[in-house]
Amino acid sequence: MKILLVEDDYDVARNLCEFFEAAKHEVEWAPDGLIGLDCATRETRDLIILDITVPRISGIELCRRLRALGFGRIPIIMLTARSDLTDKVEAFEAGADDYVVKPFALQELESRMTALIRRSSGLVAASVLRVADLVFDTATLSVRRAERALSVTTTGRKILETLMRNSHRVVSRREIEHVVWGDDPPQSDSLKIHIHALREAIDKPFRAPLLHTVRGAGYRVYADEDDM
Repeated sequence: MKILLVEDDYDVARNLCEFFEAAKHEVEWAPDGLIGLDCATRETRDLIILDITVPRISGIELCRRLRALGFGRIPIIMLTARSDLTDKVEAFEAGADDYVVKPFALQELESRMTALIRRSSGLVAASVLRVADLVFDTATLSVRRAERALSVTTTGRKILETLMRNSHRVVSRREIEHVVWGDDPPQSDSLKIHIHALREAIDKPFRAPLLHTVRGAGYRVYADEDDM
């Protein structure tokens, strides 16, 4: 599980990071809201944990911004010392999926995280992704553009799903390689070959390209209005 932790209390953050890493989770810590926003938009996570009272941007505001940016499928847990009903209501209205009050048991937090991931995975599996006239049904694995069925390889579909779910941003090469090959990517330039094949499938038959290379940064699927 890839986790983003936004927490300004060093001791709490250290304990959580040690616990998650011992459980074989990958965790990144951000000490304030602005750093948390940058981390969240730079790389896809399985789950985000926010303290409400972090500086610069509060956890509530950060949650609201992430939901507005299209991070609707990523579970967000509020982790805070505030137990008032008004704070809980505000958090859920901002888009939080769960609310954990400090002090808390680490095992309970992990159980809540697992339950949220399980529920969000079920939602994702049945979703239909759309970018311009490109449609990817992740339940049936069918890919269509302008109502025309396209043939995409298994690896191509993994890459396409990652890019379409993150069409609001550039997805790095390292992030795509992790999705496709996990922690053991090939030494060869396999990703470039798969990107070329994917581009041939979704762009070559059409006038406007959707799969864009951002030199030195990664790849992005989006519709450039100048090309449409």
